Amino acid sequence: MKRGIVFHAGDKTIWLHESLFTTFVIVIVLGILSLYIHSKIKKADFKEKPTGLLHIVEIAVEAINNLTVQTMGEHNMGFAPYMLSLGAFLVCANLSGLLGFVPPTSDYNVTLALALITFAMIHFFSVKTKGIGGYLKQYAEPIAILTPINILGELANPVSLSFRLFGNILSGMLIMSLVYQGLGLISKFIIPLVAWPLHGYFDVFSGVLQTFIFLMLSMTYINSDMASPEEIAERKAKKQS
Repeated sequence: MKRGIVFHAGDKTIWLHESLFTTFVIVIVLGILSLYIHSKIKKADFKEKPTGLLHIVEIAVEAINNLTVQTMGEHNMGFAPYMLSLGAFLVCANLSGLLGFVPPTSDYNVTLALALITFAMIHFFSVKTKGIGGYLKQYAEPIAILTPINILGELANPVSLSFRLFGNILSGMLIMSLVYQGLGLISKFIIPLVAWPLHGYFDVFSGVLQTFIFLMLSMTYINSDMASPEEIAERKAKKQS
């Protein structure tokens, strides 16, 4: 049986899976929320200490900025807005199960798509900072015979990144389903007493932890394949000379 929303358009049937529906809901809500926060920021007095929602946003932005600096260096602060957007989506996606939705990250298509975005950024910025020659040269290091292994290692990154997030969220959802079924056979009255601590671990703790791990690995992978500021300056100097 297919789960989700089914649209009928003439003789065609369009099936929208629950995870995809939840993804659309999260993106729309975050989009509206960002516009609302933007309007609040424009009206706020920069001389006064922010309160309420703006204070929460300031804490989140400062935390992501600090994490980006510590992981990627101050010269890569430009990645912070993307990491904040990715983190906001992942937190909402991982915690959406608490509201009765199917977490988008329990669908491998979603986690693979996010991992492929990171994969594309790794190689784009590697070519941008090292040049095509330096980019290709890194696969032959430390010796040329290791080139196939280095290539396989790069291809394994999005697979491991996507499976780690997918596996943890899906396993948590399956465990909670089994817990509800098992407790339901015993007594429905004990479900709230036993289920809420498990939700705290499998949904809240695990969801936030997997968001942090995904962000950290994305930053580390991107930064490790980029040239250092010294290498970039040296490359520019060679071009000018």
